Amino acid sequence: MQPRVIFMGTPDFAVPALDVLARRIDRDSLLVVTQPDRAAGRGRKMQPPPVKSAANRLGVDVMQVQTLRRPEVREQIERFAPDLVVVAAFGLILPRWLLRLPNQGCVNLHASLLPRFRGASPVAAAIACGDAESGVALMEMEAGLDTGGVYATTTADITPIETTESLTASLAMRGAELLDGNLDGLMARDLEVQPQHGTVIETRKLVKAHGVIDWSTSAVSIERHIRAMWSWPRAWTVAEDGTRLQVHAADVMSIPSGEPGTILGHEGDVLVATGESVLRLTTVQLAGRGPQPARKLVQHPAFAIGSRFGNGEGFTQPDPWIIDAGRV
Repeated sequence: MQPRVIFMGTPDFAVPALDVLARRIDRDSLLVVTQPDRAAGRGRKMQPPPVKSAANRLGVDVMQVQTLRRPEVREQIERFAPDLVVVAAFGLILPRWLLRLPNQGCVNLHASLLPRFRGASPVAAAIACGDAESGVALMEMEAGLDTGGVYATTTADITPIETTESLTASLAMRGAELLDGNLDGLMARDLEVQPQHGTVIETRKLVKAHGVIDWSTSAVSIERHIRAMWSWPRAWTVAEDGTRLQVHAADVMSIPSGEPGTILGHEGDVLVATGESVLRLTTVQLAGRGPQPARKLVQHPAFAIGSRFGNGEGFTQPDPWIIDAGRV
């Protein structure tokens, strides 16, 4: 008898896993649950989440929910009577009634090597912290946030030019392969689950303010921050004349520094002093303009030698998004 599966996911990361399920599960035994369409882009037009678009392409029924707390949502999911629920970056916490519903349980494709990074932003955290590798964990779901045991993992190296965008795309494919290779075992309930052991780091959902560059940290840390913030919320800073700019890419230069945030002059490059070493800006974007090589803007007032970058007058630092939570 064909198992009945609910797949819950929203962004691009979840699409390859849905492709696997659509290939393995009959259409009338598969239901996709995703979040509502959202306004996006400069025109603020309503856009479907990537998982909805993929489900429509694959001919799979789609259910869009703002919350899982409404009685009619629970009724529709219970009526479908899933044997297994597979989650990949859904964006909503599953209530207890749903965790207990399928007889084969609820599993999650989490984009980190648990318990290294739990929570909403594990890929960006791996880059920001300078990890040499990341991965995907196929884990059992329970009431705690990413606290369940792990069935299987797959790893991926983090290259020196990796961004959150590029690493997420790579992990999406690896996660789909992980699901494909373990789906039969999940259905048969014969996979061994291992409890999490190690240092726990919790990550929160990123907001625009988290992109601000702290020039008092090292050039190495800032360069990682720039890659971690790409393609959203993007790393940004404010020039002394009030110009706000994004920094898309930069290089570390092991030369003597100065007062953090100070713009230095060196053969036409835009160099900025940090808490340790110097950062050479390579690609930047001024407000209202497109991305440009920083060298083309050396004459702009925002890059005047001796002036300083900061975070803007009256700026309130956001709560930390990476939190050391101890060991398990």
